[in-house]
Amino acid sequence: MSNSTSKNTKAAALALVQALIAGTLKHFPNGSFTLGNTTYTTASLVALLQSLANTMIALNVAQLGAKDALATQQGTKATVGPVVEAYQRFVQAAFSNATTTLADFGLAPPKVRTPLTAAQLAARAAKAAATREARGTTSKKKKLAITGNVTGVTVTPITAPTATPPVAQPVSTASSAPVPGTATK
Repeated sequence: MSNSTSKNTKAAALALVQALIAGTLKHFPNGSFTLGNTTYTTASLVALLQSLANTMIALNVAQLGAKDALATQQGTKATVGPVVEAYQRFVQAAFSNATTTLADFGLAPPKVRTPLTAAQLAARAAKAAATREARGTTSKKKKLAITGNVTGVTVTPITAPTATPPVAQPVSTASSAPVPGTATK
């Protein structure tokens, strides 16, 4: 069923099977074939090839239907999804302590946050202080107190002589043709 000159696509495979059917009916209308230890007549071989073509067509139709159904579901989910999430939050807020009622909605009760122990709080504070010192971060007031000192640098101002403004030049006309209405000597 593979053809090295054409692309291996579903459409090409279907076209090949249909061409085999047409060629068999045209050139071997009453033939008998032995293929792989099985004898086929033209009618039985065409029926076998036609069953393959029919299943290929049915698969294409089913795949297109699945694509359409998936696109429809994604569109519906985009519009209904936020409503479902909001309703879930509402139900969880309304029945936060009633686990059996939440189970009726298919929801689990919210997890209770376990408080940190004194040792864990002290470790968290020590880690935050160490991170702050390692990064060199300080408060706003401490940043204002930090100033930089520059030594050994001499700043010499550049003084350039002021340029005189350009003198206005009269605009001359470069036309050599006499202007009409004027006399020339």
